[in-house]
Amino acid sequence: MNAVNPQFRSVIGMDLPELEQAVKPEPAYRARQIFEYVYTKRILDYDRMTSLPAALRQRLKADLPLGLPNVNQRFDSSDGTRRYLLDMADGRTIETVLMPQDDRDTICISSQVGCPVDCKFCLTALMGLERNLTAGEIVAQVLLVMEHNELAPGDRRLNLVLMGMGEPLLNLPNVLKATRLLTGVIGIAPKRITLSTSGIIPKMEELGKEAIRPRLAISLNASYEAQRREIMPITKKYHLADLMEACRRYPLRKDERLTFEYVLLKDVNDSDEDARRVVQLLGGLNCKVNLIALNPGPGIAYGTPTEERVASFQRIVREQVPCYLRKPRGRDIYAACGQLKRMSSQELVTVG
Repeated sequence: MNAVNPQFRSVIGMDLPELEQAVKPEPAYRARQIFEYVYTKRILDYDRMTSLPAALRQRLKADLPLGLPNVNQRFDSSDGTRRYLLDMADGRTIETVLMPQDDRDTICISSQVGCPVDCKFCLTALMGLERNLTAGEIVAQVLLVMEHNELAPGDRRLNLVLMGMGEPLLNLPNVLKATRLLTGVIGIAPKRITLSTSGIIPKMEELGKEAIRPRLAISLNASYEAQRREIMPITKKYHLADLMEACRRYPLRKDERLTFEYVLLKDVNDSDEDARRVVQLLGGLNCKVNLIALNPGPGIAYGTPTEERVASFQRIVREQVPCYLRKPRGRDIYAACGQLKRMSSQELVTVG
C-alpha cells in the first residue's frame, strides 16, 4: 500500500468507495473486509482483524489510522450517566455522554468543538466555536461508547441525540454523512436519532429534503420574540415567527412529529402566561414538548425554577400538547443538558 492520500485521514467516517481508494493498490475486497470489521463487527483494532495479512495490518497501522479518539477522562455519575472527555487527533477535546436507563441507552454526541450560537443559559456557548467535527469524528463517538459499554444496536433500544457540543445544522454535510453510516452500515434506525437545533431556518429546509435524516428537535425556550432574543441571540437573525412557520412547513413523515425543547429559567420564561403563549405558538403542529429545568453552572446568570413552578407550567401545556419533563442526568459530573464545557476532574472539585 502506498502512502495514504491526505484527504483520507481515518477509516472511521469513510464510506466503502472512499475506503477502496484509500487502500489502493490493495484489492477492493481488502477494503470491504476492513469496512465490515469497523462498522458491522465494531472491531476497532487492526491487530484483531485477523483475516488481514500481518504485513498489511502493520502498514495500515502506520499509514491509515482507524480514527478512534483517546479517552482523556471518564466521569461516572451517581445516576449511572457517563461523561467522556475525548481527545481528537489535532489535540482538541470534545464530550460525549452515555445515559443508560431501564429499557434503553442514549448516547449524546457532539457535532462541533464548542458552539457558535451563544445561548445565554448554556455552558458550551461560553467556549465559542473552535471547529466542525468530521463525519468520522461524529461516528467515532458512537463506536467508542458502544465498545466501552458493550452496546449493540440489537441488544436494547439504542438512541442517539445530537445534543452535545455544537449546533448540528451548522455542520450539516458531516452530520448527514455520519447519519448515513450510523443507519445504513452500523444499523441504528433513523427514528432512533434526533438532531437538536436552535433554529437555523435555511438548514432546517435542507434537512427536510434528505432521504435519510435524523428526527428534528427545536430548542424553543421562549414564548415570544423579545424574550427569545434575550436568551438566544440567534433569534435576531432567525425570528421566532419565521421559525414557527418553518416548523409548519417541515415535511414530517408518517411516523414523525417535531419535538420542542424548553429550558425553564426562573422568573424569566417559566410563568403560567408563558405556558399559555407556548400552547398558542404550537397550535396545529404535530409535536411534543420536552421541559428541562435549568441545569446550573458557573458563569450562567439564570436560576432553576421550583418544582411547583415547573409542574404548573407542564400542567398548562399538557392540556393541549403532549408535554414531558426531562429529568436531569449526570448533573453532578456536569454531563446534563447545557452543562458540557469540557470540565476536568480538577475543575469539578473547584466548582463542586
